[in-house]
Amino acid sequence: MCNLFSVRPWHALQQRTRRILRIVRERGPSKVQFWLLALLIGIGAGLATLGFRLGISQLQHAVYGADDVTLASIAGGLPWAWVLVVPALGGLAVGIILDRFTPDARVRAVSDVIEGAALDGGRVEIREGLASAAASLITLGTGGSSGREGPVVHLAGVVSTAVAQRINASPMTGRELLGCAVAGAVAASFNAPIAGALFAHEVVLRHFATRAFAPIAIAAVAGTVINRLQFGGLTEYSLPIEPDMALYAELPAFMVLGLVSALVAAATMSAIFRADRLAIRFMALTRWPRWSLPALAGLALGMIAIPFPHIIGVGYQTTVAALSGQIGLTEAILFAAVKALAVAITLGGRMGGGVFSPALVMGSLTGLAFGIIATALVPGHSGSVHVYAFAGMAAVGAAVLGAPISTALIVFEMTGDWQTGIAVMTAVSLSSALASRLVRRSFFLTQLEQRGIRLSKGPQAWLPHQLRITPVVRLLEADDAPAEDLVRALAEKAPILSPTTTLAEALPLFERSGVAFLPVMASDGPDAPSRLIGSVHHVDVLRTLNRALEETAAEEHG
Repeated sequence: MCNLFSVRPWHALQQRTRRILRIVRERGPSKVQFWLLALLIGIGAGLATLGFRLGISQLQHAVYGADDVTLASIAGGLPWAWVLVVPALGGLAVGIILDRFTPDARVRAVSDVIEGAALDGGRVEIREGLASAAASLITLGTGGSSGREGPVVHLAGVVSTAVAQRINASPMTGRELLGCAVAGAVAASFNAPIAGALFAHEVVLRHFATRAFAPIAIAAVAGTVINRLQFGGLTEYSLPIEPDMALYAELPAFMVLGLVSALVAAATMSAIFRADRLAIRFMALTRWPRWSLPALAGLALGMIAIPFPHIIGVGYQTTVAALSGQIGLTEAILFAAVKALAVAITLGGRMGGGVFSPALVMGSLTGLAFGIIATALVPGHSGSVHVYAFAGMAAVGAAVLGAPISTALIVFEMTGDWQTGIAVMTAVSLSSALASRLVRRSFFLTQLEQRGIRLSKGPQAWLPHQLRITPVVRLLEADDAPAEDLVRALAEKAPILSPTTTLAEALPLFERSGVAFLPVMASDGPDAPSRLIGSVHHVDVLRTLNRALEETAAEEHG
């Protein structure tokens, strides 16, 4: 009797679940179903973020006896040999993992999520993403100088990709699910639901579609709840005193701070990319195995950490010290310079982690140093140096990420202080404006640019590189001899296309040749001779591109 009442309801639930999944695969999710998926993905992304954060803490406790809250202080009292060796061993483990599970030994992070949203229908690499998460956890747990946001954003993308594949989601639905995952991860990482939702729109989806706002907000709230169930409603950082600012008199100082922050952000990004190029050149000259590069980077980090233990890990303790004014002017400048070097070695050495937390550390130190100087020059018209550290943290972070709105909100929500908003927005706006002139694009878009993926100029620039001519090839009919003769005659003097030719390759050929159509040739195998299969007309190529641009515009403004 017990078996009868326990098995039949479960069997009925399984059948109903399979029926719902089949309908969703065939027709796509309804609005209510999509909101439910957003909630589940937000919870999944929040749990993944929480697990990643706790995993880092556990590993730090195991190897250093402290987590990021006290890591710099504890590491300073450890034997120098231990501080030297641990990052190198961590780098060795990272190198082996990436060499084994990724084709290019590269950690996946935010730039890959942006690429997945733009080019791959909201999908990211699952196997490589899981390996990258493991590598980043080891990096941050054993002394790497980077952040946890990039890995958790990609890990959340793995969650949404698994769901998108399960329901056979369309590219538009896949992108929106990815946005939900990113919002949940960022919100859970920083206890910042508003900023998490805006980060997904501003950085990953790169548009603000009304249709996607509700599910992304739901996911962000879900991720925040996961964070608060573990850590409570406390903010990540808090100012030690009530903000004190001589508002109108100090605004010029915050404008200058924004410009200084842009220079710091540009220098930091340049150092990371320069370190990456030097590492590639070094490995090419020495011909050492690629798995050895993170170990060498870890060894270099260990050498730096002996005199400067503040570089180890995410840098929470250093940021708190800067925001509370516990660091002097000389120390702030020196710590910022050493931190920039350590971040460049970590990321250029192909270890794991993200760039946002290091940007916050650099920004808080920059703002503190600037505030010490500014308040000393005009003591009668100055408020607290803590506000400068607060504003500098937002300004450098916004310039690095290329996300002034969500970065400013992340800083607001992490500190819980909304009184200094005008100072933060002043510094952030000037920092973002100048940084865009110095580096032309954000850290993530620059990473994609270096891999030949040009998203910064909009869909009209990158869509032609993604679309192939295959759907618009007009195949030759066996009984249409005149058309075949015409195409063959044209093939003797005009450029020849293949089915894999992209629109970006075909359009210039049409412009140069001035013909209405071009021949298409293909082969049945690598060793088989090419044969004429049809033609592609210029008007069909233009119509295809125009339709793709219309669909993109409809998605962005829907």
